[in-house]
Amino acid sequence: MNHLPPPAEELRLLDAELRQLDARRDQLLARRAWLVATLQQARQQPQQAWAQARTQPPPVAWSRPDAAAPSVQNVLLVLGGVLLTLAAAVFTLVSWGHMGITGRALVLGAVTLAALAGPALLLKRGLRSTAESVAGLGLALTVLDAYALREAALAGTDGTGYAAAAAAVLAVIWSAYGLLPATAALRLPLPSALVAGQFPLLLWALSADAGPYVISAALLVTAGLDTVVALRVRTGSVRITAMVGAYSTGSLGVLTAGWLSLAADTPSAAARAGALLLLAATIAVGAAWRGAGSLSGSDSGSGSDSCTAPGSASSTAAPWQGPGEKHALGLAIVSGLLAVGAFGGTARPWLPEMWTVPAYLVCGIVLSAAVRAGRLPDAVRLGSAWASGAVQALALLWALPVVAVVVLGPAGWIGRVWSGAPSDARAAVTVEAPWPPDAAAVPVVLLAVAAVVALVSRAEQWRSRARIGALGLVWATALTLPAVTGIPYVAGMVVLGVVTAAALYAGRATVSAARLTALLLSLTTSVSLALASLASQTATLVVLSVLTALFASASWRTSLASVTAPAALVYAAALASATGAAVDWPPARTALLVLAVPVAAALLAPRLGAQRATVPVEAAGAAAGLLAVGLAVTDPPLLALVLASCGVIAAGTALRPDRRPVGYAATALFVLAAWVRLAAWEVGTPEAYTLPVTVPALLVGALRRRRDPQVSSWTAYGPGLAATLLPSLVAAWGDPHWTRPLLLGTAALLVTLLGARHRLQAPLVLGGSVLALVTLHELAPYVVQVTGALPRWAPPALAGLLLLALGATYEQRIRDVRRVREVLGRMN
Repeated sequence: MNHLPPPAEELRLLDAELRQLDARRDQLLARRAWLVATLQQARQQPQQAWAQARTQPPPVAWSRPDAAAPSVQNVLLVLGGVLLTLAAAVFTLVSWGHMGITGRALVLGAVTLAALAGPALLLKRGLRSTAESVAGLGLALTVLDAYALREAALAGTDGTGYAAAAAAVLAVIWSAYGLLPATAALRLPLPSALVAGQFPLLLWALSADAGPYVISAALLVTAGLDTVVALRVRTGSVRITAMVGAYSTGSLGVLTAGWLSLAADTPSAAARAGALLLLAATIAVGAAWRGAGSLSGSDSGSGSDSCTAPGSASSTAAPWQGPGEKHALGLAIVSGLLAVGAFGGTARPWLPEMWTVPAYLVCGIVLSAAVRAGRLPDAVRLGSAWASGAVQALALLWALPVVAVVVLGPAGWIGRVWSGAPSDARAAVTVEAPWPPDAAAVPVVLLAVAAVVALVSRAEQWRSRARIGALGLVWATALTLPAVTGIPYVAGMVVLGVVTAAALYAGRATVSAARLTALLLSLTTSVSLALASLASQTATLVVLSVLTALFASASWRTSLASVTAPAALVYAAALASATGAAVDWPPARTALLVLAVPVAAALLAPRLGAQRATVPVEAAGAAAGLLAVGLAVTDPPLLALVLASCGVIAAGTALRPDRRPVGYAATALFVLAAWVRLAAWEVGTPEAYTLPVTVPALLVGALRRRRDPQVSSWTAYGPGLAATLLPSLVAAWGDPHWTRPLLLGTAALLVTLLGARHRLQAPLVLGGSVLALVTLHELAPYVVQVTGALPRWAPPALAGLLLLALGATYEQRIRDVRRVREVLGRMN
């Protein structure tokens, strides 16, 4: 209620609420009046309503029809047409030989003419569905007529050739029948004619025993004709049938031509296959161009298609405007890929095998340049650009195995450290991985794609990404070039070092994405270089030294320090380890060299300009410290020294105000160092291990209570006291001598007195408990002696007396216990 609306606004809200309440009240009053009237009427005629309910029959629940009348009609008509067609087929195939030539001709001719003439009469009467069924019967009878004609008069002809001619004749007859004015309203003849038109060329090629080139050409020509029909005709059923036919026959033709192009081993065979692919590309680009032009014409309101199917429902309807924008784009992409396949496949037999992929890549690049130079619709231009990009992506995918071998192959030297320098750069990366075939062309492919990416992307929003991609491709080229050319091992190392330095220099870019990419490339190259240098001792030391100096010098830039500074520390740790191994030091002594890395990290972390670089640097230093501990674990004295040194480094870090919690780690390291040293001296006294923990813990607790007097004594002193008192108590109970119990009892007494003096609960309870248990342990033999000297009934009697005494003073004891609890509660 602290933020009330203005008075005018609040008044408006109240008026609106009151209007809503009035409207709701009117609704409720109307409903109440209706309910009252209904109850009064029910009271006046209860008996009459009951009698009428008993005498009237129960209402009949009418079920809703499961199928609509048009659906039932269509099912019946289709079923009738199918049955008549089957009957005609049986008559033609089975009963044909029982009649003479005249009777056969008269029967089939009369039935066919009747079936074809019937739809015209039915359409005049408005029976469209029946006319469609009868027309389907007539079309099926024409197929039977063609079969009967061959069986009767042309039995000696070739079956496949006759089928091709019959399909062509039937396609013409059905088309003419569907275009007649009397039957133009039928939907079945024209799609059926298109279906029949899919087979003449293919069957003719098969009958002529033509090769796969002619068969592919027949399929592509059929697909081209279907495309023309799909683009020119607006009738939905015809257009869909033509599109299905175009895609079906076109796909078969393209697959056949592609297989022929890849399998061609002579220039003439490759040229023929390329011509087929160019034919398919022409069909696809024509369809895309027509669709894109129709879309632009539709948008501008001009250029409408005037071609209409005869007998259409309305001649004023808008003509079909070709495929959609996405459809045109897809066709343009396919046409571009087919064109690249045609020209690249034609050039393939003339070139060595390793230049096959570059040949296709050149075709793809030329396609992109040609599209940019010509005046083409946007959909065709964009589709061709996508096709060119797809070709370049496939070329990069082909080059990827070589890049992977160059980057990951040097990891095989981990199991063969300093086994000897390889002969050349290729042997340095193929330690356990085979060299991919035809790898000589990989740098050419990478450089070509890099040039295209850098030059083609002119848009402002893509320019930075294109430059990053070009940078990555140039890096991959430089990385693979030494292994591809097989230069000497040392020269290959120099090239990788230069690539690392160049990538670090590129990391000075202002764009964050470019800077991150350059840093990642530099790290990848440096890791590959370091792994490859493991083959030789000299190479390892030199490379690790150079990498350490290189990344350390790059760390002076604040924008790079978060990546380069930890990398420099990692390579410094590797250099220290390699140096110790080179001078034949044992691992424990080498750990002393590795400790220089945590020292450097602790000194550099607060001096780095970038705040986000501090944590990575400290993490790298901590990892180097763990490495030093792992190297010294076989030598306990040196391990103690290493742990103590790590504790000193951690303590120095804890002096920084923002790293105070590191002091706990420093304490733990000092304690571990003391324990390891004691174990090395074969010290078995538990107090020697617990006192180094107790003293720092008590000092820390005292400092904390000085800063915050409200801290509980259990938090401040409990852990420190328990660290020594409890292990010593366990040892004292198993110690047969008197020295340990005496010293432990004395210490427990002092702790108890200090707790009572300063009214601290933790020292009082812990010290008193330990003192009582030590006393019980020392007096136990005497208690056992006294118990053995007493009669057997004495202990039960003493226990009974004790219970009686407790029961007699129960209330007083409760008050005493409460008073003691209150006294302890008031202690801090």
